[in-house]
Amino acid sequence: MSHDLAWINAAISAARPQAVGALLRYFRDLDTAEEAFQDACLRALNNWPRNGPPRDPAAWLIMVGRNAALDGVRKRSRQTELPPEDTLSDLDDAETRVAEQIDASDYRDDVLRLMFICCHPDLPATQQVALALRIVSGLSVKQIARAFLASEAAMEQRITRAKARVAAGDAEFATPGPVERAERLAAVAAMLYLVFNEGYSAGDNPARAQLCGEAIRLARLLLRLYQTEPEIMGLLALMLIQHARTPARFDAEGQIVLLEDQDRTLWNRPMINEGLALIDKAMRHRRPGAYQVQAAIAALHARAPTPADTDWAQIDRLYASLERLTPSPVVTLNRAVAVSKVAGPEAALEMIAPLADKLSGYFHFHGLAGALNLELGRHAEARTAFDRAIALANTAAEASHIRQHLDRLMADHPPPDERAATRAK
Repeated sequence: MSHDLAWINAAISAARPQAVGALLRYFRDLDTAEEAFQDACLRALNNWPRNGPPRDPAAWLIMVGRNAALDGVRKRSRQTELPPEDTLSDLDDAETRVAEQIDASDYRDDVLRLMFICCHPDLPATQQVALALRIVSGLSVKQIARAFLASEAAMEQRITRAKARVAAGDAEFATPGPVERAERLAAVAAMLYLVFNEGYSAGDNPARAQLCGEAIRLARLLLRLYQTEPEIMGLLALMLIQHARTPARFDAEGQIVLLEDQDRTLWNRPMINEGLALIDKAMRHRRPGAYQVQAAIAALHARAPTPADTDWAQIDRLYASLERLTPSPVVTLNRAVAVSKVAGPEAALEMIAPLADKLSGYFHFHGLAGALNLELGRHAEARTAFDRAIALANTAAEASHIRQHLDRLMADHPPPDERAATRAK
């Protein structure tokens, strides 16, 4: 990509949520807003290299996109002819007026509205994520399909169905009030964390792993618009600290490296420091929330120079707080890891035993049960749990990680019938 195209692409990507959000408010139709934005981008590629960057790229794209869409309507209805190209290209004075009219509050509500529409409550989580990546982030259908290991045709259908369901619903385009804004922020934060987790759990899928960076970019944008919201600070801090460990999470063969075995010198320290500063700032607001607690847990791991320095007792207390804020079997399962470090594997097994039915189809439940039983010398129970975990693995890396444990267990402690067969030989 040339230097000119690089800065244009960066400016368009940064302005996209504001511009598409404003166009959506104006036209009240996702397809029309997206097409108007694409038309504006084409004009930008033609205009900006000659005339330089506009004072406010978002305002420029909004005005040009709106004009292009209106001209399309007029042309189709044969009411008026298209204006000359020079009229749309000479935008200096008009751009200034539009930039003055669109203030930060307009951008804030437009972006929030756009993200909230993408996480429409009638949409399944997979469609919410796909729609957000297409509409808010501007990823191509091909990129999204590659990230989700789906065909382009299947992903196109998924996004089309999501748009149709949004269009058929009662989408709200008025400026949200304080109560509604708080509700929408919670929904948007959940959607962004879904996007992040799609990337974080990607394993050896680089295309999907890039979703972490996109979720962080959108969370940064949301925090710029809502600078005093501690939960958004916590969300971004959590993403940053988790993503900072990416270089150490897999070895050269793509095998999973557990947190306690990771080379901490590979962690992205500037990213961690940014996350630590954010969570410290968020907690000073004294309005605790689930993302802040999760970020605080991640921060304790990040601050420990070695695994032995980890403050597991404080992590246990934080998970107990998280259980009160958002009761969930998965939260309890995660707390059990801390309990095993503080009170031993027997106490952790007792904690997760009541979760067996609810988490019977959850890979991490059986992986932890296997590890705890192995630590206690209960080899038969460990083998059973590891076998179940392999069957439920979400990625090849997860299956391979458990297989390594199982292979070592079988080599060191073969089942009784295998020992008897070995002696017979």
